[in-house]
Amino acid sequence: MTHASAVYASPEVPGFGIDPWWLVVAKAVIIFAFLVVMTLFSIWWERRVVARMQHRIGPNRVGPQGLLQSLADGIKLALKEDIIPKAADKLVFVLAPIISVTPAFLAFAVMPFGPEVTIFGHETHLQLTDLPVAVLYILAVASVGIYGIVLAGWSSGSTYPLLGGLRSSAQMISYEVAMGLSFVGVFLYAGSMSTSQIVEAQTQYWYAILLFPSFVIYVISMVGETNRAPFDLPEAEGELVGGFHTEYSSLKFALFFLAEYVNMVTVSALATTLFLGGWHAPFGLTSIWAGANEGWWPVLWFVIKVLLFIFFFIWLRGTLPRLRYDQFMRLGWKVLIPAAIAWLVMVATVRALNTEYQFDSRQVLLYGGVVLVVLLALTFVWDLVAARRQPAEAPEVEVEFDPMAGGHPVPPMPGQQLPALTAVGAGETSATPEGKDDR
Repeated sequence: MTHASAVYASPEVPGFGIDPWWLVVAKAVIIFAFLVVMTLFSIWWERRVVARMQHRIGPNRVGPQGLLQSLADGIKLALKEDIIPKAADKLVFVLAPIISVTPAFLAFAVMPFGPEVTIFGHETHLQLTDLPVAVLYILAVASVGIYGIVLAGWSSGSTYPLLGGLRSSAQMISYEVAMGLSFVGVFLYAGSMSTSQIVEAQTQYWYAILLFPSFVIYVISMVGETNRAPFDLPEAEGELVGGFHTEYSSLKFALFFLAEYVNMVTVSALATTLFLGGWHAPFGLTSIWAGANEGWWPVLWFVIKVLLFIFFFIWLRGTLPRLRYDQFMRLGWKVLIPAAIAWLVMVATVRALNTEYQFDSRQVLLYGGVVLVVLLALTFVWDLVAARRQPAEAPEVEVEFDPMAGGHPVPPMPGQQLPALTAVGAGETSATPEGKDDR
């Protein structure tokens, strides 16, 4: 094998880095096409599912069952007039959507779609590449996408997009902490940060069962990370018009839309890889079908699991109302992060006992995970009861209001009332400041 036909192999992750250049390019193109098609399908699926939940029809005109409606909307957005505000920083305004959408695609470079297969006589993994720290690479790339949202709000030269960008940055940073903590338990049990090796470590059991609290914390964090309902506060129409992309139109707005749905696919694929066994077949299927995890079939299991998570996103949007900002931040900092730290301490302790003394840790983690999830649920009940037990606010004391105190008429503030006016002309004067009459 020559240097012209292959790149250097990675000693840390065997089997990667030895593909010919044309196979690497083909994989990259296929991943890009997969994400674009998944975006178009997810938009159509979301509109159809939410329409069914709300007893509507949804898109059903363009293409069979309306399947081409998303493509038609994308073409319409690309052909619309592109408007750049006069007060905007044009360079940053143009670069912001590109910065948002690019990391969403890059994160899929280390996602394993399946096992090793043969393509045109070459043995290769159904994965573009892998790294010893692949999960950290995904977190780092996802963090870059925050800059696109913040820069979009700042460069628009408007107040509402700036507020949306600030909210989004605080939201994504807060929930990335809990998300990162939920990964540590997986690293401890898999013994690696490589995505392919994490999938191989779940041959017997999935980490969604063994590390159930980590799975719950990640699922909640991934919804907040992608700015989806009920955590879509940066795009709260009633408060911020359209959020950070208020001033965007045409293809630039479409790029933000694309970034959101590709991020949905990315976090769903990451949840599948870390907690649901990746491309492994569902439990019980391998006992009746020996070839379920061989050849190209694992790609089907991987896509089905990803679609289940995307349906979860859609289900949340169709059922839950938007949280207040203080509720949202309280959930992240006072519930998820402390719970993730407590669970991590327990996992590390049990793992150390298992390593040193051959301690059976599965039952302890299962029961401990159930207890932690119950405690998480009780925190919501406690907040609800505490909110209902808050003492009623003291009645406001009416303050005497003088509309001419400053020398010119001013409207009353909440809780103030205009003084009653008396008739003029019957030997009385109207209510005016002391020392002045109404002439």
